[in-house]
Amino acid sequence: MKPWLFDILACPLDKYYPLELYIFSFETKPDEFQKFLNSYEIKDIDLIKRENVVKFIKEGENFFIKDDIIIEKTPFKEYFNLILSRIDELEHIHDISLDEISKICFEKIKTSIRYNIKTFLISLNPQNFENILPELLFINKIKIETEIESGILFCKKCGRWFPIIETIPQMLPDEYRNEEKEIQFLKINKNLLDKQFFKQDLKPFNI
Repeated sequence: MKPWLFDILACPLDKYYPLELYIFSFETKPDEFQKFLNSYEIKDIDLIKRENVVKFIKEGENFFIKDDIIIEKTPFKEYFNLILSRIDELEHIHDISLDEISKICFEKIKTSIRYNIKTFLISLNPQNFENILPELLFINKIKIETEIESGILFCKKCGRWFPIIETIPQMLPDEYRNEEKEIQFLKINKNLLDKQFFKQDLKPFNI
């Protein structure tokens, strides 16, 4: 499961949004996260532009942007507001994996990158667009190119949890779920979760 999918997932039973995402492990290797981080810190604008992920479009006096997250051509200010909303959604993602570099990447987006984008939004000068390109590319890399291998999606409204197994979110109705298999999944990963998690009225199964 790629992090961008989390932006659109709601509980299939009560349609509650946003869910909480607990990441147990990534299919993406630590060196890939490090590669994304190094690229961001180097800030090679020419290299970033050659990747052609974030596209700046000028039509007359109007400016638009699109990328792999905001795939439709979007007016300048609206685009940045949408990107900030995608960053805000990361507050519901809890990286409890053993991968420290992934935690650094998510935290950087929620702190310094978010701050830089908010600062850019104040002036919103298209002439300075290249200055914010490293931030935009980094968000795209983390959201689009990384893959969550294992975890849990949790609905705070109804208390249901849904496992992510081998990158696939298993969001089935209760009657189609495999109790034995999913209880085993919880037991295997229980040491990654806070004990308070299991004190909730978890549905449809708990340990």
